[in-house]
Amino acid sequence: MSQYQKDVAAMTELKNKQGAPWNAISPEYAARMKAQNRFKTGLDIARYTAAIMRKDMAEYDQDSSQYTQSLGCWHGFIGQQKMLAVKKHQGTTNKSYLYLSGWMVAALRSEFGPLPDQSMHEKTSVSSLIEELYTFLRQADARELGKLFDELDAARAAGKDTSAIQTQIDEYETHVVPIIADIDAGFGNEEATYLLAKKMIEAGACCIQIENQVSDAKQCGHQDGKVTVPHEDFLAKINAVRYAFLELGVDDGVIVARTDSLGAGLTQKIPVSQSKGDLAAQYNAFLETTPVNSVDDLGEGDSVLKLDGKLVKPVRLPNGLYKFKENTGFDRVVLDCVTSLQNGADLLWIETEKPHVGQIGDMVRAIREQAPNAKLVYNNSPSFNWTLNFRQQVFDAWAEAGKDLSDYDRALLMSAQYDSSELALEADEKVRTFQADAAREAGIFHHLITLPTYHTAALSTDNLAKGYFGDEGMLAYVKGVQRQELRQGLACVKHQAMAGSDLGDTHKEYFSGDQALKASGEDNTMNQFDVVA
Repeated sequence: MSQYQKDVAAMTELKNKQGAPWNAISPEYAARMKAQNRFKTGLDIARYTAAIMRKDMAEYDQDSSQYTQSLGCWHGFIGQQKMLAVKKHQGTTNKSYLYLSGWMVAALRSEFGPLPDQSMHEKTSVSSLIEELYTFLRQADARELGKLFDELDAARAAGKDTSAIQTQIDEYETHVVPIIADIDAGFGNEEATYLLAKKMIEAGACCIQIENQVSDAKQCGHQDGKVTVPHEDFLAKINAVRYAFLELGVDDGVIVARTDSLGAGLTQKIPVSQSKGDLAAQYNAFLETTPVNSVDDLGEGDSVLKLDGKLVKPVRLPNGLYKFKENTGFDRVVLDCVTSLQNGADLLWIETEKPHVGQIGDMVRAIREQAPNAKLVYNNSPSFNWTLNFRQQVFDAWAEAGKDLSDYDRALLMSAQYDSSELALEADEKVRTFQADAAREAGIFHHLITLPTYHTAALSTDNLAKGYFGDEGMLAYVKGVQRQELRQGLACVKHQAMAGSDLGDTHKEYFSGDQALKASGEDNTMNQFDVVA
């Protein structure tokens, strides 16, 4: 007996116990509503999706072709439409996640208006977006199951076999998938990180990504001026997130430790070493210093360190920040990653300045010498100029191989004149296979694009505005939007139904029977879309 049939039987038994006062209650309708609301709380979602991520991580360890993907979503509707599209085109939501980008929360969801990615937005806007995303995904489930229940009723009324439809109901795959949620640098001290992590987990997050920048000086990973914290400070925040998971009963919650050290040349704090070679000592060894031979080498307020048996003065900027030595980013990344994995993190995020499989792979191989199962979450960032980067990579590879490059100017490779060239086509193929190549050669378990739907919203709006306010007028919308929705089978062409009017009608019928005042009658203009597209 399926879970749906068990619920019908349980509801029938309950109704019979209650007697006459429950005569109007349909056990099957109650079972349907229960099936359409499988996840009662955000913690139910967090526990369910954490298990999915753990399964996917184990499968990737066995076969690197089994990597996972996500797109960043800044609104519940965007996340819902993404997962509807994934399920429609791929036939399953398997290996597909959502990403919640702190950048997009700052730019699009703050009451202050658009903000830079510097942890200036309200903390609770992060957990609120998680809750919103899952509300929309659960509504997608309710809508899709509602259609199956309508088909079941129609088949029964026609005296047809209902077994195939019943199987679809019993084996229904939810749109609820894991969210990798960005907590930035923790929005304060470790207690602040713990409190916000709890809110995020309670909203449904099974995976929290945290970075090793200074919280009150946090910068976007693709901008300058990044300042990292000592390992001890970062590990305290990893511990805070783990305690939040454990307190709430999400025992297999996932923590992504992000390092910005590759592009960060500054630190705000010099940690205190307790013993030779400890983490503080290793961190301080990367500082740029000058020798101290006498008190005359010191300025007013200067600090002095003993490093490798010598007295040195760390180089300090006018703003009080300390500099790291040049060309230490690689080694600092490796130490950050190994240390994080050895102290409770599950996955790594390395913020790089370009999408280069070789560069990422070199770092991962160095990390895996000490942490063999190290796996990455990687930002396929819109901050990279992918076209230019990969054309330059192909150009450089051809130059090294001695290939004739007289038809190309490396400085102008972004030009449209090259779009159909042999070099551009090879570069595009490398872009196409980048995720599979990096999963195989650079240990990337999860590929995401942080803010793609920010750009798609801007591009589609620009195209519509160009035609609508120009010579095309209404044709710009009809030809460029509505007709394409119909041709491509987008459910949201029936926007009333997508917003819940059909679900509401069904519930009205449950509650009021024949007296229900429904919106989906013959005068509903949405019926105009019941045509062969």
